[in-house]
Amino acid sequence: MSITEAARKYHEKMFPGYQSKFLETDPEFIERFDNFAFDEVVSSDDLDDRTRMMAMIAVLIGSQSIDEFQAMAPAALNFGVTPVEMKEIVYQAVPYLGIGRVFPFLHGINDVLEDRGIKLPLEPQASTTTENRLQAGEQAMVDIMGESMKGFAESGPEESCHINRWLTDNCFGDYYTRKGLDLKQREMITFCFLSAQGGCEPQLVSHAANNMLIGNDKEFLIKIISLCIPFIGYPRSLNALRCVNEAAETLKKEKETKEHE
Repeated sequence: MSITEAARKYHEKMFPGYQSKFLETDPEFIERFDNFAFDEVVSSDDLDDRTRMMAMIAVLIGSQSIDEFQAMAPAALNFGVTPVEMKEIVYQAVPYLGIGRVFPFLHGINDVLEDRGIKLPLEPQASTTTENRLQAGEQAMVDIMGESMKGFAESGPEESCHINRWLTDNCFGDYYTRKGLDLKQREMITFCFLSAQGGCEPQLVSHAANNMLIGNDKEFLIKIISLCIPFIGYPRSLNALRCVNEAAETLKKEKETKEHE
């Protein structure tokens, strides 16, 4: 077997002029991996390269793959993902993975950008203040999930309602309201974070539904899952597929119920 022409061209587009050392040390492996990841997989969908790279970067953060993240981040930039978009993907990982797991990726993206001669810090992207972040976070939730999210910050049992408030003012008010990525892109990368880290399938079902509600339909999400298989493996990818199917079925039933009311 040899590396296909399509895989060679895609690899060259990602890493112009770079020859992997694995071609010398592990030629059989790299032939199979490159042919699968950079020919068979990428040829199976009609996603644009920027979207594909954003999803790849997000799942690498979610799966704690710092070495591969630092290898693929330059490729994402080569494919047109902007430095601001790269930073926003890393920042938004914090409410879904926690700072302990995102900290290495903050260093990693800074190293990649500085190697490119890009001056840090980048231009500010925050659009909220301490005073309006709660209101803005609620509006972002409403924009994604609908009017039922009004008052969510004050809902829930007394002993834990503060968490619903934090989800509103911190997760959505501090992050989803930032410029640099739109809501559809933010829901897509959140879906990738949750898919890749595993163990949070209830939240993955919810965010699969959020994606569908905001315009990232089931077909799109299956394309995202498929392109990420080489980077997070089959078990977590199949779990994500199950969650997408569950979310789609729930939304279908809710729609049918409303139509019969």
